[in-house]
Amino acid sequence: MLIDKHEADNILKRIPGLIIKMSPELTAIDQVLNDDELFCMIRDDLAQRYPKTLTAGRKSTPVEVILRMLAIKHLYDLSYEQAVLQVADSLVLRQFCRVYLQATPDQSTLCRWANLIQPQTLQAFNQRIMNLAIDNKLTHGRKLRMDGTVVETTIHHPTDSRLLADSVRVLGRTLTRAKTLLGSGTGLSKEMFRNRQRSAKRSARKIAGLSQRSREQMKSQYKRLVQTTRATVRQAERVLTELQNQVADEGHKLIETLQTFLPRTQQVIDQTVRRMFSGEKVPPAEKLVSIFEPHTDIIRRGKPNKDTEFGHKIWLGEVEGGFIAQYEVLDGNPNDESQWQPTLENHVQLFGRPPQQTSADRGVHSADNEAYAVELGVKRVILPKSGRKSEKRRQHERQRWFRRGRRFHAGVEGRISVIKRKHGLDRCRNRGQDGFERWVGWGVIANNLTAMAKGLSP
Repeated sequence: MLIDKHEADNILKRIPGLIIKMSPELTAIDQVLNDDELFCMIRDDLAQRYPKTLTAGRKSTPVEVILRMLAIKHLYDLSYEQAVLQVADSLVLRQFCRVYLQATPDQSTLCRWANLIQPQTLQAFNQRIMNLAIDNKLTHGRKLRMDGTVVETTIHHPTDSRLLADSVRVLGRTLTRAKTLLGSGTGLSKEMFRNRQRSAKRSARKIAGLSQRSREQMKSQYKRLVQTTRATVRQAERVLTELQNQVADEGHKLIETLQTFLPRTQQVIDQTVRRMFSGEKVPPAEKLVSIFEPHTDIIRRGKPNKDTEFGHKIWLGEVEGGFIAQYEVLDGNPNDESQWQPTLENHVQLFGRPPQQTSADRGVHSADNEAYAVELGVKRVILPKSGRKSEKRRQHERQRWFRRGRRFHAGVEGRISVIKRKHGLDRCRNRGQDGFERWVGWGVIANNLTAMAKGLSP
């Protein structure tokens, strides 16, 4: 049964000389998280765990504890295990998380509850924090600066050989488990359960050791690796049919695994054949770069240190006070230019008026974007033009207010650096598309809670 909170326990205050005092920042965040609307958003999601979560069963970890422990986790970029240990070991954090002298939830319990919180809920959670910031006059939305960055997924650098070897490994171990479940009563031969992982791993290792100049040797090894993978796929298809016919209930997890990874393996085989044997250049939209994180996009932004990144592009809109008023996880690698108008529309919806100043990088500039901002009522539009400029345009960008706006816009790079280094948005450690969006949402919320703390603390 889902419960809201532990009963307050003030027994520690009776110990002479013991002072439990939170830092000004934690005290301010504690006040923010006391908001009933924020609490109800999280509670509504957690209540969806089972049909009778609200009415039956033993008492759960309180909603208040889950919310505050997740906040601590992302404020300090901790793993679930580290978050549990930190809270259990600190009287101050026990008081902040409202655990008191009760047992802290273990890491798997906290992780299961965290996975119930939907990305849309975190968007609404962030909007509520922004409304609280506006009510406390910590920001007025007069200045808006926007920029994009990439949050990487947790995958190894993708190569066709590694993807094929990963596919054989996953299917092979599933076949081994299926053999144990089916027993000797099946009509399948022993060959149908053969695990070809060692053969695939050997071929992948040889390919990794070859240079691009050894093209014929590489094609020969790829041919062998593709044959191994196709043989494993044929075995898995036969075993899948047998599982569905004989042990559909007991083997539902194995059936689900095969149904998930067989299509992905086939896609990896297809893109390898097209690239290696047909000489075709496979478009990024048709490539699979991870069989475990198939939602991962290939993003090329021309950065000197990272020419190609694997993850998702996110778009951020920051206002004065260090608040990220809006964020969006983008699909693919769209042009930055297309994000200008939706960001301004969302800003007007949140603050009830357009910003007095708005800025972005050169890639966002277009005559339509400038005209749209002016028509909306933005007084100072800071959009430097790339490429060749007319004398009139050069004079426009040399104006004092424009140059001052460019200096202000440079701060968004610092904000992106902070949320990557401090709140873990350099690389997502969650799994799946929803997990990725959940990770980004908590990172932005952690940034805004920190900004709230700086504004509210004395």
